[in-house]
Amino acid sequence: MVRVNHGEPHTMPDSGTPELKIRTVQFIGDISPDHWHQCSGTDSPFLRHEFLLALEQSGCTTAATGWRPAHLLFYLNDQLAGVAPAYLKTHSMGEYVFDWAWADAYQRHGMNYYPKLLIAIPFTPCQGPRLLFSPQLREWMTPERLHQALASVTEELGGHSWHLLFPDSGDQQLLGTRDELHRIGCQFHWYNRGYTTFDDFLATLTSRKRKSIRRERRQVADQGITFRHFSGKDMPDHILQAFYVFYQATYLKRGQRPYLNSEFFHELRARLPDQLQIIMAVKDDQLIAGALFLAGGDTLYGRYWGCLEEFDHLHFETCYYQGIELAIKQALTRFDAGAQGEHKLVRGFEPVITHSWHGILHPGFREAIARFTREEAEHVMAYARDAENALPYRTTAPEK
Repeated sequence: MVRVNHGEPHTMPDSGTPELKIRTVQFIGDISPDHWHQCSGTDSPFLRHEFLLALEQSGCTTAATGWRPAHLLFYLNDQLAGVAPAYLKTHSMGEYVFDWAWADAYQRHGMNYYPKLLIAIPFTPCQGPRLLFSPQLREWMTPERLHQALASVTEELGGHSWHLLFPDSGDQQLLGTRDELHRIGCQFHWYNRGYTTFDDFLATLTSRKRKSIRRERRQVADQGITFRHFSGKDMPDHILQAFYVFYQATYLKRGQRPYLNSEFFHELRARLPDQLQIIMAVKDDQLIAGALFLAGGDTLYGRYWGCLEEFDHLHFETCYYQGIELAIKQALTRFDAGAQGEHKLVRGFEPVITHSWHGILHPGFREAIARFTREEAEHVMAYARDAENALPYRTTAPEK
């Protein structure tokens, strides 16, 4: 049995049969960090209570921005057994799994696509757990029970569909292969295979690609550009302020408004200083560009970047090569530099299949969208295979 409640969960006598109850909270601060972290663990910076609180406290994820928090608390026999970061969305921006065409189809048929329930990390296309369940709840849960629960929550909140983005392999197994829509995408990640220097990595590439990367890095240096690293715990205000100017410029150049405001980055520095790193590019003693990274578990995440003036290969050096060096220095095994970016492929980033699940409550649209996702998956898998074949790595042992 599943009960959905927006206040305190109902207290019911224990009949011996487990009962799942779900409570939604509209502010992450309504659940204590200790209770959240006992479910979520601490590896991923994006699942930290502090990260989600920084988004809400800064006003980036609110009803006014179309990101009304609706975090899910799962109770099994009246005991908190799981949480999930969730939002009631009135648009599809900042998700990186594109469903604009679905929304347009609903509108053409005189139906509402929004609001929708989104289980995801805002503005963050990084794989990780989304259903933060205790071992007991994970063992009890089945795909059928989970889909029923998410559909019930969605209907209770007045939504028309639910969407769970970028789950890890554990959540993928839990979601199963029912008629709910499974969608895939392709990103590019870099893997540290025990390198101790950047040259160790270069030695695994073909001669042509190795020379190309060295040439790009040399051209950046020849323009008089150097780099400075700042960790969150000792990051001065002027560095954070300069970074925000660069980050904002990335959006303004495209006539867009940035998703994140300056207050968010100050909150991030205050709340997650140990995970935060900013790399600044410097020319003639002036800051000219910056990239922000977060680390957690065995992974480095490259999240935001910006510059005021373009220089040859500056983006590749700041976001990718500096990130690779940072991952090697910190002995991190994976570097996720963000969504999309075919240009990462020739620089040693490997294709990775990403996943999302979509619960479309309208039967007719569910069937039509399912056909689309099946066809889309064939194209994505073909693209990933082609990308795999185009990787710049040597097929023989690395040169000394």
